[in-house]
Amino acid sequence: MAKRYLTLDIGASAVKLAEFEGGKGGLTLVNYGIAALAAPLDAGNAGALLSPALLDIVREKGIKPGPVAISISGQMVFPRFASIAAAGGAEKFDQMIRFEIEQNIPFPIDEMICDRQVLGDNENGEKNVMIVAAKTDQVEDIAAAVRGAGFTPELVDVAPIAITNVLRYSGVAGDECCVLLDIGSKTTSLVIADGDKLYNRSIPVAGNTITKEIASALGCTPEEAEAYKREAAYVALGGVVEDEDETRDRVSKVCRAVMTRLHAEVSRSINFYRSQQGGSVPVKLYITGGTALLPQLDRFFSESLQLEVEYVNPFDVVGTGPKIDAEALESDGTLLPAVVGLAVHMAGLATFSINLLPPSLLKERADVARIPFVAIGAVAFIAAFALVMLAARRSATMAEAENSAVSAEASRLRSVESKVKDAVAVEEREAAKADVFKTLLVKRNLSVGKLMAIRTALGNEMWIEKWEGDRITVRGWADDLKTLVSRTKTGGSTAAQILEARIKGSPIVDPNSVKIESMTDVGKDAALKQIVVVVKFGKEESR
Repeated sequence: MAKRYLTLDIGASAVKLAEFEGGKGGLTLVNYGIAALAAPLDAGNAGALLSPALLDIVREKGIKPGPVAISISGQMVFPRFASIAAAGGAEKFDQMIRFEIEQNIPFPIDEMICDRQVLGDNENGEKNVMIVAAKTDQVEDIAAAVRGAGFTPELVDVAPIAITNVLRYSGVAGDECCVLLDIGSKTTSLVIADGDKLYNRSIPVAGNTITKEIASALGCTPEEAEAYKREAAYVALGGVVEDEDETRDRVSKVCRAVMTRLHAEVSRSINFYRSQQGGSVPVKLYITGGTALLPQLDRFFSESLQLEVEYVNPFDVVGTGPKIDAEALESDGTLLPAVVGLAVHMAGLATFSINLLPPSLLKERADVARIPFVAIGAVAFIAAFALVMLAARRSATMAEAENSAVSAEASRLRSVESKVKDAVAVEEREAAKADVFKTLLVKRNLSVGKLMAIRTALGNEMWIEKWEGDRITVRGWADDLKTLVSRTKTGGSTAAQILEARIKGSPIVDPNSVKIESMTDVGKDAALKQIVVVVKFGKEESR
């Protein structure tokens, strides 16, 4: 019977949830969903962002919650690589690793979750060790948010390591030295896989960097810059060639400038790895992540790094089920390598097995693991009791005494049964209270998401005056709105049209419901403009 694996990749701006089946034929993707977060994931807001996004996927895709493997971004962890002498036994080895953590990670070790993996021996006979650490409170917050949506975290991996496991599982990046770039929204994760060596680094140049630079170059809002990036961006290849469309030309040159910065960081990392870690010369570059979809990005890196460039495609070796939309998967493919890597890890097929599961969940698992021993004790007790009964039957003189003992034991067990029933009833009442609280939490998160969506659309030029049901009244100074219209190149010719376009762009808004009801002058000399807009939040309906 095929085994079910649930995997969850948590990025800075979106989450990806996937369901796999594993059997003799290997791994098969049977269902998946992607949901944008209402705001960038940061310290302290996991509870408000992750649970609603996960519930959206559950409702839309029909994925049943259960045990899940999680990957967190490379930005959240502190990877370190050390060479440690193997002499002295396991205890001495663990002490040396703890010393490396204390010396190289900028937080007290008691505040960190740490795991390690031995990668092999170096030429000096020492063990090459990969150490990965993350702040306990951050991982605990994420785990709690995931549990709030009904899932049980089984392991916590790191996205770039999970993607590297996909490459190894695919039969590439084995003995040859390869570079992996996972270009996300906030950061780019770089991994150099070189035989049994591994080097990992997080680079703060990624998709959001391009958006900010476009906004600066065109004098537009971040939302408009993001739209330009998605619709018209590509990486210019240099030289004197210019795009006939002036805006596209400027955007392409911005993309090239940002990617040139990323190229410099990648080159610096490769040089450091070769000089300080004794690494080999890379022969191939693999790219993935949302920003990897920029046209001509592969050609840019091929020319600048003088390496063969390929996109990570985990579905060369992982099958897809009948429910998977092949066309959608083709566009989503660069977003899914981490969830595939997690499935490889859960199935016991991973080369690198890092687990940063929080202490609270480790304790729960230990408690659950003790349950079978309790059951074995109960069986042993029953067996012993049966032997006593058999002996009683063989001894007529003791029959009456044994019957009395049995009656007493039965009476005691009935008393215990009554207590168990009372405890179950209490548990059911508490579970009902918890369900009510969970419903309230989801409603609260929905309200926060709605407010953030509207506030983002208003920008710095407008504010909320009144909110009644679906009708939202906003105001802005006439001069500010006039300036907004003059510097906005897309989205409409009036402030009301620009506001309407921005609101429609929110992922939680039903775009067909957005309607400007009125735009009027307010105050002396019409110094203020008042806009009344009707908005419905489409995803709220499904709740």
